[in-house]
Amino acid sequence: MNLRIGIDIGGTFTDLVVYHPQSKQIETFKILSTPADPAAALLEGLGRTGGERRQIIHGTTVATNALLEGKGAVTALVTTRGFRDVLEIGRQNRPDLYNLFAARPEPLVPRALRLEVSERVDHHGEVLTPLLEEDLSEIVAALKSAGVESVAVSLLFSFLYPGHEETTAGQLEQAGFFVSTSSSILPTFREYERTSTTVANAYVSPVMARYLSKVEQALEGDNLQIMQSNGGSISPAEARAQAVRCILSGPAGGAVAAHSLAGQIGSTKLLTFDMGGTSTDVSLIDGELRVTHEATAGGFPIGVPIIDIHTVGSGGGSLARVDRGGALRVGPESAGADPGPACYGRAGPAARATVTDANLVLGRLSSEHFLGGRMRLDMRAAKDALSVLGEDLGLTPEQAALGILRVSNSHMERALRVISIERGYDPRDFSLLSFGGAGGLHAVNLARSLNISTVIVPPHASTFSAYGMIMADIIKDYTITVMLPGETQLGEIESLFRGLESQAKNDLRGQGVAAESTLLERACDMRYQGQSFELMVPFGPDFSDDFHARHQSVYGYSSQSTPLEIVNLRIKATGRVPSPELQPQPEAAPGAAHAVIDERPVVLAGGKRATKRYDGSLLEPGNRIPGPAIVIRPDTTILLEAQDHARVDPYLNLVITIGEEMP
Repeated sequence: MNLRIGIDIGGTFTDLVVYHPQSKQIETFKILSTPADPAAALLEGLGRTGGERRQIIHGTTVATNALLEGKGAVTALVTTRGFRDVLEIGRQNRPDLYNLFAARPEPLVPRALRLEVSERVDHHGEVLTPLLEEDLSEIVAALKSAGVESVAVSLLFSFLYPGHEETTAGQLEQAGFFVSTSSSILPTFREYERTSTTVANAYVSPVMARYLSKVEQALEGDNLQIMQSNGGSISPAEARAQAVRCILSGPAGGAVAAHSLAGQIGSTKLLTFDMGGTSTDVSLIDGELRVTHEATAGGFPIGVPIIDIHTVGSGGGSLARVDRGGALRVGPESAGADPGPACYGRAGPAARATVTDANLVLGRLSSEHFLGGRMRLDMRAAKDALSVLGEDLGLTPEQAALGILRVSNSHMERALRVISIERGYDPRDFSLLSFGGAGGLHAVNLARSLNISTVIVPPHASTFSAYGMIMADIIKDYTITVMLPGETQLGEIESLFRGLESQAKNDLRGQGVAAESTLLERACDMRYQGQSFELMVPFGPDFSDDFHARHQSVYGYSSQSTPLEIVNLRIKATGRVPSPELQPQPEAAPGAAHAVIDERPVVLAGGKRATKRYDGSLLEPGNRIPGPAIVIRPDTTILLEAQDHARVDPYLNLVITIGEEMP
């Protein structure tokens, strides 16, 4: 049987999780990322996994970075005559309602490269003006002279009649351009979101294609799959053509692993907290993973299905500074993997303090046990960086370190509020699932701020996103805009679904998925007539009642007497793949004295206290730990404050109870 390997390339570390199906053992390790050449870290990591045939599921930030850093392909847009400015007009929404100087991001395609073609289709999909193919010859010449590499084609009502887009794409591809058509990327109504998503895909796909070509060449003989933002995987060929589907592939892996863990421990309500070296990703699980079709990346709408994840630029490598007003700021700028935090010893005497440096100076992070002792941290360099920051603030290095953690925690607390309180959920009803390399040092204080009573830290917390990737099924999404009245007969709706399902089955069969491993889920986007936006509900005999209940839950009211409208039909096609099944272990005695490393002074919320440090690899199910304590695992560290206590459950999760001393 093949090794199954999950790989998550982050801004600071590249994480690998290797599942050995014969022995059912899981191996994890981390190596520093190589931002200048992300494939280098990936290939270095795979070199440690042996020569067996491998099934590799890879999450990458290549598409994300190209979009956020403005380093995508030189891209043009071809659209219906009169609609070249749709991309710039957008929805006229202000990104910051009360900021008089708020500025929207510049479109990915400048106006000079937004070209028009004569054609017109009406809202029934009927051709009003045939495509004037003479326009295309002029467009090809103009694009070549401008040095364009990639072209997005988004014509009005192409989701109903894609013929004009297909003809246009054919001529552009013959001329040597990479082409994305809206009818293949997002065949739904709303021309701005459809155009924005298609342009984003055209912008990042050539970058992804070059990266994947290099990886595939080096991994000849291995079976490679690419993680999508919807929690499933696709083939490299699909990822090259539709890289926009991989914008949040890394964080999606963590969400998939969290959902699996929720089922394992019988907890249906989790707030996930993934703090890495560069950023923090949070999401909410209330029985199921929440998927959105209204995400944004870099300020640009992305209409393909994406797990509902909120990201902030706060991580272990986030840099601290004093702004012009004398206030302490932390992030979003990060030290990354190179040179990394001051304590990595690579930044020299001009190193700036980071969150990691703050945790080290306060005694919460162990210099000799970092990455299982493979990388020793430089305490002197961290103190020097904090001394410089402290002088600017009039604080000691320890006070500056505490300030950094307070500011960083406030950013992450705000993110957790966005995906809970601001969406109608009470955090007190949830447990906080903490993962990522830096999460364990901050989770208990965040939980305390939100009145959350339980924090869960899984055994593979530091590499949890890569762990989720080895669980990822093959997932494909299909959508059709129908605009049907709510009283439409079920048979008519089902006939439309069958067309999508036939395409889904054929596509999964083409990827080697057997019929018995295929799962098709139907859903529809619905709204009350006269509304501008929709809610997605599962399709079935009671779908209307489900919509009213969903509307009541989301908006606090429903209107049974108002006519309904079915806007889009959706199919989620899943090809099941085998994934690791963890078995519970018998509980040992509650004492954890055998795992104590030593006792050292640590600066905690209430001041400096003698704190026991535990070797997390020696802890067994049933062991209990009173706070204050620090649990050191080979790839992450977990902090308990004085009023907290923890136990190890049968799956080796560390379950921390906040605000209660150990009974």
